[in-house]
Amino acid sequence: MFFLGLLCFTSCTQDVDDLSTLRLERIIVGEVEFDPALGENLDVPVDRPISLYFSAALDPQSVELGLAFLTDNQPVPYTLSLFSGNKTLTLYPSGTLLKQTLYLIRLTDQLKAANGASFGNQEIWLQTVSDELRLTSFEFKEAEVTRTGRIVNVPLDFTLKLNFSIPVDRESISQSVKFLGFENLPMAYRFEEDDKTVYVENSLDLEDFKKYTFMISTELIGAQNESFAGFVETIFTQLSSDPKFPVISDEELLTKVQEHTFRYFYDFAHQPSGMIRERNTSGSLVTTGGSGFGVMSLLVGIMRGFITREEGVERVEQMVDFLMAADRFHGVWPHWLNGQSGGVIPFSANDDGADLVETALLMQGLLTARAYLDNRSSQEVELHAKITQLWEEVEWDWFTRNGENRLYWHWSPTTNWTMNLPISGYNEALITYLLAASSPTHAIDRQVYHTGWARDGAMLNGQTFYGHTLPLGENLGGPLFFSHYSFLGVDPRNLEDQYANYWEQGKNHTLINRAYCMDNPKGFVGYGEGIWGLTASDNHLRYNAHSPTNDLGVITPTAAIGSMPYTPDESMAALKTFYYQLGDRLWGEYGFYDAFNPTEEWYADSYLAIDQGPIILMIENYRSGLLWNIMMQDPDLQVGLEKLGFTYE
Repeated sequence: MFFLGLLCFTSCTQDVDDLSTLRLERIIVGEVEFDPALGENLDVPVDRPISLYFSAALDPQSVELGLAFLTDNQPVPYTLSLFSGNKTLTLYPSGTLLKQTLYLIRLTDQLKAANGASFGNQEIWLQTVSDELRLTSFEFKEAEVTRTGRIVNVPLDFTLKLNFSIPVDRESISQSVKFLGFENLPMAYRFEEDDKTVYVENSLDLEDFKKYTFMISTELIGAQNESFAGFVETIFTQLSSDPKFPVISDEELLTKVQEHTFRYFYDFAHQPSGMIRERNTSGSLVTTGGSGFGVMSLLVGIMRGFITREEGVERVEQMVDFLMAADRFHGVWPHWLNGQSGGVIPFSANDDGADLVETALLMQGLLTARAYLDNRSSQEVELHAKITQLWEEVEWDWFTRNGENRLYWHWSPTTNWTMNLPISGYNEALITYLLAASSPTHAIDRQVYHTGWARDGAMLNGQTFYGHTLPLGENLGGPLFFSHYSFLGVDPRNLEDQYANYWEQGKNHTLINRAYCMDNPKGFVGYGEGIWGLTASDNHLRYNAHSPTNDLGVITPTAAIGSMPYTPDESMAALKTFYYQLGDRLWGEYGFYDAFNPTEEWYADSYLAIDQGPIILMIENYRSGLLWNIMMQDPDLQVGLEKLGFTYE
């Protein structure tokens, strides 16, 4: 009995305590929970309802009497609701609370539970979040933003408008705005809109066509000491119109470009072979295709007075004598040779023998030289005969690989046909089929051209890109060297067969390439009327065949300049930009360096024979038609063109 009485006493005492006490257990503002026992709760959201969770159901009639919501001793308007069996009281402030403001919820003993239990007095302080200092917008006046978000063409003497979410501290702004790449750039500041807008102007010009990192550091604070998270953005300045070199006439400029480019083929030629180095760092490694360009450049050098006829003939003879003794495979040279020994240098693991396309580019040059020579001296007569011997020893038909209706690019003395690369159109290798059909000793049948090169018509395109119809090849035309290499000697102006008019092909290919650059869908820096031209070249990574479908932001001067016969005005505009506006970065001992990528701030220091060639040669074809006029006189070539169904007059 004693135990039962004690149990009853204890239980009844507990029930009395529960009935007599009403407790606030939790506070949740939005999704954030706060401790009701704390004297002050910090960083309270300003746009969320405030929910108070009690230990028992509330008496709805007592709520308004026992609750006050204040700031600075003034009531804050609100509405309220009861939930969860009246155990949860939710306040809905009328509008958003003020940031960085102290609010008070005061609960008094007039607040009652439904069972009559009273609530003691309690004050709950809520400190709302601080106002955020944010950069809401920024603008460099007169700059442009590409479709990919790059900020380009920032004026060298810029005006920058910064808009912030709240007023800034004036003293901190000068410590926080920086341009990485220009140490201690002097800037002036102007404040508007109650210091929420800041104008920044520089008193020393930025460098032109340069990448800078614009940043606002965390040293910036608001007028009420609000913190700032920081901001970083990359910008690119405009290209200055001020010429880097004295302005000369267009004709003088064309001659200057040709003369400097000629130096690569004459002054920098390998000795004692006379052959052309693959690039300016190749040592004794010489290239066959590039040497074909070199032979043709000698004719330009003679025409322009850079060297005498005797010097030019002497150099061609030096190259021919080397080629007669160098490694050949069925009359076909490899891509690379050792200029000292004449031995093959493998281009790749299985490419250690014949390269038919490189041989075609070489023979294009040699046949042009042969057509140029006459009987004025025994030296020229003998050189004519040597070139003819080399020409007639090329076994073009053997590269049909046992009589297939196609030519193959490579053959190796160690791995035979392992490369297994048919030469098919449309690309730079048209000259290979033209010469193979023209050979007086090892000619291919016309069906090899139609099936192997034209792929029975599959190389046709016919679609329109940027308003220009492309007769042949891949969409958007591919790299521009496709329209250069085969037409350094073969004249495209009236060249036509059942598949295309080749002047239309070259011109429209160039216009599409240029239009793509001006459209600039990837938002690269600099692309425009004066900076265009995508083709194979070095790049900031290594080497690639750049084109509208393989655009890495790399512009290669030979692309636009080598297209000068097709687009004289557009190409001349590019040449002038490369020389006058970018000459301090692009111009060197042998003319224009190979390529550049303004987005990556990369400028090549290299020269490549196959990129130098179209510059000097196609400028000359534009100016005088020299190489076209010479090569098209070759009787063997005329036979080959007619055999394949070409018209050319």
